Amino acid sequence: MNHQNFLLRPARTGDCPSIAALYSISSDGVADYIWTKLAEPGEDILTVGQRRYERKDTAFSYQNCTIVENEGSIIGMLVAFPMHIDPLEEESDPVLAPYSKLEEDNSYYICGMALFPQYRGRGIGTGLLTIAEEHARNKGFRKVSLIVFEQNTGAKQLYDRMGYKEVRREAIYPHPLIHYTGDAILMVKEVE
Repeated sequence: MNHQNFLLRPARTGDCPSIAALYSISSDGVADYIWTKLAEPGEDILTVGQRRYERKDTAFSYQNCTIVENEGSIIGMLVAFPMHIDPLEEESDPVLAPYSKLEEDNSYYICGMALFPQYRGRGIGTGLLTIAEEHARNKGFRKVSLIVFEQNTGAKQLYDRMGYKEVRREAIYPHPLIHYTGDAILMVKEVE
């Protein structure tokens, strides 16, 4: 899909450094928190993110990413995959628990979506949401879900405008790496 010289394409292994940087942006500190816990001594957290996205056949894989390019440069990405909840699995980390409580079973989950700042406000996010909804329908899902911080008003307004509805919210567990306080909100959109 071309949109004002923007190309959307499936991600490749070589895109993983950019995917890690953009996912770090999209998660507003949550990925940084997780990657810090997974890092080897002295390892840069973006290297951890890159390593995780280089894997195959797992949720956090380049295989679940759509890349946005402008004139050959990566400017944004979308990470989305089927969400199936294991009722016996409970998140024990208090920082991560609120987000696991906001997962929507049997939905196509938009895990992360980000653009580098200079490319925001050009309709690309709307295009990425449209692509995610198309992927959801193609995979047989009737709903798309995502989690947004209530204080991230720009993103929340975009999701409202695109027809996503608040389903429930959880209080964010404060941590220095997490950029927001207040609530995280589960939003879901029915797709046919």
